[in-house]
Amino acid sequence: MERTASGWVNGFLGVLIFSGSLPATRVAVMDFDPLFLTVARAAIAGILALILLLAFREKSPARGDIASLIIVALGVVVGFPLLTALALEHITSAHSIVYVGLLPLATAIFGVLRGGERPRATFWLFSCLGSALVAGFAVTQGFSASPVGDLLMLAAIVVCGLGYAEGAKLSRHLGGWQVISWALVLSLPFMAVLTLSTWPSSFDGVSPSAWLSLGYVSVFSMLVGFVFWYRGLAQGGIAAVGQLQLLQPFFGLALAAMLLREEVSPLMLAVTVAVIFCVAGARKFANPTKGFARTFRDRRGEAVN
Repeated sequence: MERTASGWVNGFLGVLIFSGSLPATRVAVMDFDPLFLTVARAAIAGILALILLLAFREKSPARGDIASLIIVALGVVVGFPLLTALALEHITSAHSIVYVGLLPLATAIFGVLRGGERPRATFWLFSCLGSALVAGFAVTQGFSASPVGDLLMLAAIVVCGLGYAEGAKLSRHLGGWQVISWALVLSLPFMAVLTLSTWPSSFDGVSPSAWLSLGYVSVFSMLVGFVFWYRGLAQGGIAAVGQLQLLQPFFGLALAAMLLREEVSPLMLAVTVAVIFCVAGARKFANPTKGFARTFRDRRGEAVN
């Protein structure tokens, strides 16, 4: 029981840290090039991760885990940060956070695909309904005015969901914080070269708030948040603690309103709540039907005995 409670606390802290990522990225891209921001944050986090792995004398991952670690790196180290940074040049962080409500669903879908499970029909009902709500919201906000920003956010959610699913699978035997650390270290040589190649000619126009935002997304969003997140998944269970992601849009909208003074319309809040409801329903019915059938057979056997 104590371990499960600790898992929920760690998972909650991870989600809380992740909630500040989009508002901080929004501030950073005002003064930094999105590509430089993406590679620089990954390089900084990769150096810190390497120090952690060396300090704790962690063993190198097995050869069979390398491919999955590359997928994690492409999803959460490169893909999601780059795509969201590009998207936030076209849309507000409050608008983008609505899409984050689909992240648990994307993670669940890739978990189903990777695990070969067969969810109930109700799962797909909630999935389609949630996607329709997000698409409808984008249209009402003027989808044609910034289709690039909305499409980039959708792509970011897809690659991040894949990265989360692979990371959750690896954390079962590789360890929680070790997954993101090894993914960052694998990416470090490429991120370091790209950081140097995209290095700005001058930082004179960079505001203190942009520097603080770069530090936040580098240290907390890319590393510290994952330390709590994967530890929570390992301690409290991936399916259970993973539902805490549903709180991220609420925290993100609140941060966008408080820190960036962005307007959060009643419609935006209503759609976020509705999407979270759909994702919660989809997660509830994500268990494979074969598991349900097996449970039914076991109970029937007990009744006969």
